[in-house]
Amino acid sequence: MPRGPEPAAVPAGSAPPLLIACALGIEQLALRSGGLGGAAGPVTVLRTGMGPVHARRAVARHLDREPWRDAAVLASGFCAGLAPGMHPGDLVVAEETRGPAGTTPCTATELLVKALVRTLPERTVHTGPLTGSDHVVRGQERAELLAGGAIAVDMESAATLHTALAAGPRPVAAVRVVVDAPEHELVRIGTVRGGISAFRVLRAVLPAFFEWHRSLLLPRR
Repeated sequence: MPRGPEPAAVPAGSAPPLLIACALGIEQLALRSGGLGGAAGPVTVLRTGMGPVHARRAVARHLDREPWRDAAVLASGFCAGLAPGMHPGDLVVAEETRGPAGTTPCTATELLVKALVRTLPERTVHTGPLTGSDHVVRGQERAELLAGGAIAVDMESAATLHTALAAGPRPVAAVRVVVDAPEHELVRIGTVRGGISAFRVLRAVLPAFFEWHRSLLLPRR
């Protein structure tokens, strides 16, 4: 999938950078339209392209450049919810991501959840394993992933976080917005409304991301 132009970094003091990775142009648009001001350090929203192969390639290339070598990495965008009762616009905070390369634990998940609840108090936040796939998951495959303990699935988060840690130790996290859920599959009536809801939520999450990033810079007791 062709990607847009390289995203611009926004300098902000001397704190370590924050790299937010997403797959699609619509996700990048939502995140950028939330405004990049208020970050503790340089921040960029990187569009990787769809799928784990594109995510690995784009993230590795970006982290191989200054000033991003030591950046915290946060995977974001849309996802498919697996658990009954999930709705478009719900938030998923990964406790870990799962993919062919293994499991990647996420950093300071509880701080991220608290920041999202403060930023979007009207939205439901789910926590648990976020699994990766190289294709759109439907029907019986959803049930099998849920039975394995995952609460949501997307195509890039696992590859993004695994690649980030392979490039060096750093904080990593994944936050996704449900656009597709068991009772609200994309092929059903109401898809457009669900997509608009998810877009609006994704547009509003940046303050929580920045709060999580700032918390990582505080001395631990």
